[in-house]
Amino acid sequence: MRDRRIIMELQSEGLTDYNLVELARLRIRYRNFPGARQLQTELDQLLNSWQLDEESLFSLTREIHATGQIYRKGKNGEEAQDWS
Repeated sequence: MRDRRIIMELQSEGLTDYNLVELARLRIRYRNFPGARQLQTELDQLLNSWQLDEESLFSLTREIHATGQIYRKGKNGEEAQDWS
């Protein structure tokens, strides 16, 4: 599963603007989702390990999105295209 791989990458890479945005995206995707309890638990654990709550995560990611196009730059800060 692609999202599981993303979560594993977030856990290993740590706190970056891109990873914050990805965590917020996944939190929104799995909010009130009836399944994927393990993924939701892992997202909660990741949020806690970064010493954030959901409100502060969303506040930070709104600032990131307001200052630039994080997904246009991609994970490594290089120009990226999303073909998914």
